[in-house]
Amino acid sequence: MKMKCAFFLAALLITAAGMSQTARQINEKATDVIDYEAMEMLSTLKIYDSKGSERVRQITTATRKFGETNKTMIKFISPPDVKGTAMLIYDYKSSGDDMWIYLPALRKTRRIVSHEKGKNFMGSEFTNADMSKPNMNDFQYKILGTEDYEGKTCWKIESACNNETVADENGFSRKISYIEKETYLCHKVEFYDIRGDLHKTQYIRQYKKQPNGKYFAYQMEMKNEQNGRKSILIVDKFQTGSTLPESAFTAAMLEK
Repeated sequence: MKMKCAFFLAALLITAAGMSQTARQINEKATDVIDYEAMEMLSTLKIYDSKGSERVRQITTATRKFGETNKTMIKFISPPDVKGTAMLIYDYKSSGDDMWIYLPALRKTRRIVSHEKGKNFMGSEFTNADMSKPNMNDFQYKILGTEDYEGKTCWKIESACNNETVADENGFSRKISYIEKETYLCHKVEFYDIRGDLHKTQYIRQYKKQPNGKYFAYQMEMKNEQNGRKSILIVDKFQTGSTLPESAFTAAMLEK
């Protein structure tokens, strides 16, 4: 009887501990478990229209943290019509990101202004804002409950934009993330437009645990529920860490 009581009390304590977490804390842990200070990868971006026609792009990405700023360089290496296009992102801890893009056809580098961050990334269903980490302070968080998703018990965490400016920059008014209770991995995200209608659904798959204990998703799909288009990002090669110097993450290097 004592053993049964002890087991029951332990279960209650575990449940209480889970319930004591705020929605923001859960979201922070979900971000931390996939957060890398440095990495490099080669990936394939597949873009499908509503009829299923496919366009394919190959991309290299490098990220490294310098001080409190994460700097990311994204370069398109094929096909020829987009080869040389590059994006540079400075992801700050407590303020809005800075983004630049180089378009080889124009031979010009320009800054991506705030209202463009929520626009499509190179014709895909991902947005420019999806290429960097969101600022946690831009949202209000709420636990909507729990739900089983593909055999995993997940929290449903709502992140609602603080104002219209934040919504415009991110390309949605609110999102609902399905975060696995056991691992804090996010497996699905629903994005809602300014009218409150479901706009896009993101599926995050093929997580692999890395030597540093963090996880990385090797496939992400963004499906537009309103027009039938979708985009899939597949990671072909991935490595933790990077030896690139800070000078490699500058606007001048976008053209190299």
